[in-house]
Amino acid sequence: MKKKFTSWLFFRKNKTIIIFIIPFLLQAFSVIAQAPNYFKYFDKYNVDGSFILYSTKDSSIFEINEARCKQRFIPASTFKIFNSLVGLEAGVIKDENFKIKWDSVARTNPEWNKTQDMKTAFKNSTVWYYQELARRVGEEKMKNYINLVNYGNKDISGGIDKFWLTGKLRISQEEQIEFLIKLYNNKLPFSARSQNIVKNIMLQEDSVYYKLRGKTGWGVQDSLNLGWYIGWIEKNNNVYYFALNIETKNPDQQSFPIARIEITKAILRELKILK
Repeated sequence: MKKKFTSWLFFRKNKTIIIFIIPFLLQAFSVIAQAPNYFKYFDKYNVDGSFILYSTKDSSIFEINEARCKQRFIPASTFKIFNSLVGLEAGVIKDENFKIKWDSVARTNPEWNKTQDMKTAFKNSTVWYYQELARRVGEEKMKNYINLVNYGNKDISGGIDKFWLTGKLRISQEEQIEFLIKLYNNKLPFSARSQNIVKNIMLQEDSVYYKLRGKTGWGVQDSLNLGWYIGWIEKNNNVYYFALNIETKNPDQQSFPIARIEITKAILRELKILK
């Protein structure tokens, strides 16, 4: 993302939405239009948040709540992308079919209460599987890989099996996009094999029109519930990378998990990327 490209930035003030076109990371120079009300999608679920989209074909970036896209948050389960790469590269797991036996501890999500391989653990966002994976990798190797990738603030304090859940690790939406771009292009400091395996387990939708790869996350930081949805869409010889982050103090247990994906898709439909 260290390129020159056009950026479309949106912000909300007193329910007024304004659009600027600016060179990326430079000061806005002209107000050009009244923007669509993208915040209505956040309001529908009673959440605040921000969204970023990067298009490879024209090197353009679209941001809603631009300042917040630079703010770092706990990665929560989006870290499973990184954790999977490390587990494979460190030789802790052989491939996506590697199973870890369930410890027989009943958890709130019934999908977690069984033996898992990495495919199912990623799909179901099985926390205990990835905690065990991190423990097997160990703090020293994990720290080395975090530093190599330059992941967020690179702070893994708070426990080897929970630093991405309740610890000090933080990453911004813009940094998530940079990470995803490198992963797509096999430019991370991991083998092509490891990166390709992880990209395969990230696949969520595969149609004749597009492929969507992604990962959600839900964490708590400073008494705020934070929801993530990050990934990319492969369509018409283009790749659209996206990162959504939402927040609320009092999440609805039914709608909050859905909101992450639904808000993202609503924005992508508004932008004519999805139908």
